[in-house]
Amino acid sequence: MIYLYSLLTIAAFFTALQISKRLKSVILNTFVLTVIILIAVLLLCHIPYDQYMQGNAPLNNLLGLSVVALALPLYEQLRQISQRWKIILFITTVASVLSMVSGAILAWLLGANAEIVATVLPKSVTTPIAMAIADNIGGIPSVAAVGVVVAGLQGSMFGYLVLKKLKLIHSQAIGLSVGSVSHALGTVSCMDIDPKAGGYSSISLVLCGIISSILAPLVFKIIYLIV
Repeated sequence: MIYLYSLLTIAAFFTALQISKRLKSVILNTFVLTVIILIAVLLLCHIPYDQYMQGNAPLNNLLGLSVVALALPLYEQLRQISQRWKIILFITTVASVLSMVSGAILAWLLGANAEIVATVLPKSVTTPIAMAIADNIGGIPSVAAVGVVVAGLQGSMFGYLVLKKLKLIHSQAIGLSVGSVSHALGTVSCMDIDPKAGGYSSISLVLCGIISSILAPLVFKIIYLIV
């Protein structure tokens, strides 16, 4: 009976999808609307968050499979990657390092200890990878997941708009930028507005996930030694 909460999540997503099609808003995209609907239902029905998460386990368990699924957009964009692989690899590597360093340094400046710094460091990659990175370098995986959601929400709501305001006109640049800092959520937002930007965003989120997994322990050690 408790797993009916998974159906609640699916119903909330379907409702949000219909609303999003009518609104056609970058800020109030499908994911944001789903979160708003779920929060409203949990508050109105006085459902404890822990109970909801337990009942949502069937969907939560799919997070691990999503890592494998990320290989699909990478494969679909293989021709474009092969043509521009040097610049794409350079951009995603720099973006990965800057994303990790910026979050970790900000956490340290605000008085965070080493555990919290390690938790915040992988905020810009997709949830399963971020949780694995945080666990590997001494962070708290569950809190890292929250950081990922916050970063993703910010990117999906404001990333595309901010880059357009900065007069960035090339879809490739927009996609690589959004995917590097707001992972799948930003990618979905890009797909809705500019499919080409969404394609490059999917490339970026996959490569940044791989690069961050490799470099995170080294980046954390360097930051820990410096601070």
